[in-house]
Amino acid sequence: MSTIDNRQFRLARRPKGLPEREDWALTTETLREAEDGEVRVAIDYISLDPAMRGWMNAGKSYIKPVGIDEVMRAGAAGTVIDSKHPDFAAGDKVAANMGVQTHAVFPGKQLRKVDTSIAELPTYLGALGMPGMTAYFGILEVGALKDGETVLVSAASGAVGALVGQIAKKKGAHVVGIAGGDKKCAYIVDELGFDAAIDYKSEEVMDAVKRHCPDGIDVYFDNVGGEILDAALANLRLGARVVICGAISQYNKTGNMGDAAYAPKNYMSLLVNRARMEGFIVFDFTDRYPQAAKDMAGWIASGDLKHREDIVEGFDTFPETLNKLFSGDNFGKLVLKV
Repeated sequence: MSTIDNRQFRLARRPKGLPEREDWALTTETLREAEDGEVRVAIDYISLDPAMRGWMNAGKSYIKPVGIDEVMRAGAAGTVIDSKHPDFAAGDKVAANMGVQTHAVFPGKQLRKVDTSIAELPTYLGALGMPGMTAYFGILEVGALKDGETVLVSAASGAVGALVGQIAKKKGAHVVGIAGGDKKCAYIVDELGFDAAIDYKSEEVMDAVKRHCPDGIDVYFDNVGGEILDAALANLRLGARVVICGAISQYNKTGNMGDAAYAPKNYMSLLVNRARMEGFIVFDFTDRYPQAAKDMAGWIASGDLKHREDIVEGFDTFPETLNKLFSGDNFGKLVLKV
């Protein structure tokens, strides 16, 4: 049996600000044989998500940081090479948190078999993966969305935001999205069905929010933090909910050279409007993923839920491709094709 070379990106040092190629070590090792209960997988696609930046930092968080010299944590999807687990066979398509590498040996009990007759494999890293579950539980459970409410979504053309807005529309909400550039703003209105778009690159966000949400915001779904969060806080309605999913504008702030993280100034709006601001982690809803995935798959099949993947080819481009998330250059769910 011929040997298989497994190429891996390992964390070489903890980034200061925007990750650099020097923060990574590209290594190669021989893929070992599977033991009882394990499966060998050739990884086809790797999910690139904003949360990965937080996983690179030392310190307490909701998940253990990636260690120095460890393979970078990431969701991935691929094809079974061979299996010593009864539920998997060569050729099966699977998804799991397999890391930034070209191959993996993984416990079968931690793998999810996926059906590519329902959706293409990259979709299981997006709308039918962690971003889809994040959108579903974030807007419906944490946001406690009600029919007829006004919803504001930041990073509205991204992997999570685009789904949040569509789910909210399905539930009868008036939805306004914030995105960067004419192309992304046109996409969320013309293709995804948002009621309005705010271009943060060319408009004063505070004024635009007041214009598009004249009676205030019932639910703000925040993916970016910073000044945009402040603009939303200033325009809350009585009993509003602010869902803190992420803060991508702040992830590379180090406190050096005057670039400390932005502190919200309008938080007293929570008191005045008897509103709440709540953070959440999608892993808290793991036991309910099957129902959410069933709903999402049904909406995709019926054409009620659209999704977009930004697929970049080339495993070696990982460091630069990851940074598209922080420059806003990606358009849709960012996926690396191995």
